[in-house]
Amino acid sequence: MNFHVMTLFPEMIESAVNCSILGKAIERNIISVSAVNIRDYTLDKHKKVDDYTYGGGAGMLMAPQPIYDCHKAITERISGEKKIRTVYVTPQGRVFDQNLAKELSAEEDIIFLCGHYEGIDERVLEEVVTDYVSIGDYVLTGGELPALVMMDCISRLIPGVLSNEESAQTESFDDGLLEYPQYTRPEVWMDKRVPDVLLSGHHANIEKWRHDMSLERTKQRRPDLYEIYAYKNRKD
Repeated sequence: MNFHVMTLFPEMIESAVNCSILGKAIERNIISVSAVNIRDYTLDKHKKVDDYTYGGGAGMLMAPQPIYDCHKAITERISGEKKIRTVYVTPQGRVFDQNLAKELSAEEDIIFLCGHYEGIDERVLEEVVTDYVSIGDYVLTGGELPALVMMDCISRLIPGVLSNEESAQTESFDDGLLEYPQYTRPEVWMDKRVPDVLLSGHHANIEKWRHDMSLERTKQRRPDLYEIYAYKNRKD
């Protein structure tokens, strides 16, 4: 998997991806992350990439030319004529979830477009963007943090990134439910005991307990997810 991030602040991406699991995956050549500076493609001698909006309004808007030329350079380098999934990070997009992460993890290359200021000229979005994606209903100062969140989530689903292949299949949201409570040693801590069923060695009972706890936790903490799960698993 190759991630290409179009950004005004490549150092934000580069400093984050070289840590922890992503950093190890990059070292092992399982994934690659390229942060491409949009300013390198502006024709303005002062390296400007923004301008005033037509019709007035607060703030500046990212201009189309640098973004288009930056995107064109990336796609020509990696694909020729092949259409590359290009994700524009925006609160107006589809909310990112585990299903979308699985879908994107099947791609060989993904381009992230990180906006700033008041946004990006609509015309270039129509030219290059394939997916409008949000990580939540709130506004951030730029698209770099959401892009990092998505890259982290997607990378975990790529074979070889996680040391325990099973862990990517048994986490929250994989079956539409939140993950069950987990415990480690000591058996008693601050007068709180590990549930007896987890000490029993009875695998069927343990699996049933875990499923029941996932149901209960989802019902309490994410009733919206619980309603969806209950609807999909209803017995007509």
